[in-house]
Amino acid sequence: MSGDFANLLADLKEDEVLKLTKERIESGEDPIKILEDSRKGMEVVGKRFADGEYFLPELVFSGELLKQVTEMVKPHLTKAVETKRLGTIVLGTVAGDIHDIGLNIVDFMLDVNGFEVHNLGVDVPKEKFVDKVKETNAPIVGLSGFLTPAFDAMEETVEALDKAGLRKDIKIMIGGGQMDEEVRKYAKADAFGKDAMAAVALAKQWIGAK
Repeated sequence: MSGDFANLLADLKEDEVLKLTKERIESGEDPIKILEDSRKGMEVVGKRFADGEYFLPELVFSGELLKQVTEMVKPHLTKAVETKRLGTIVLGTVAGDIHDIGLNIVDFMLDVNGFEVHNLGVDVPKEKFVDKVKETNAPIVGLSGFLTPAFDAMEETVEALDKAGLRKDIKIMIGGGQMDEEVRKYAKADAFGKDAMAAVALAKQWIGAK
């Protein structure tokens, strides 16, 4: 079922995906598993976009479809989450990049795992990250990006946080389509997370370490 679900999502079969989501919830399946399959499907979408098989309309539609799935799943997840917030996180897709699919999955997973998330959205200028960290005193910042130009924007954002005197007090994670350990070094971030669950694990580790 998992593979079918991921493939249906990747193929943008809206009716089938929503029907299957409903069936899986009703059968009492762990909602985290549904989200994990959604992530796999979105990875295929991302690859097809990178390979020129999908274009912006497909990317936007897949994001809307994912939103519908998460809305259906969310009520069944939050029951398990305690109301106490573990900590605050500022998230955003860096300047010049408009991809928010991965960003929204990370936002969602952090939220249901007990974090207070300030999602700044897409194409976020470095100054906005600086202002939000000052305003919230968030100890963690998540920078998302999908395309190669995001590498420089991430590096510039980390530098701006440093110049503002905030760098020593925060941990910065990066993630997204083409991000890896090399980009992390280039951007001078603290960690690279390959997916939303990695982001949650990092955030919990950092909060615990403080």
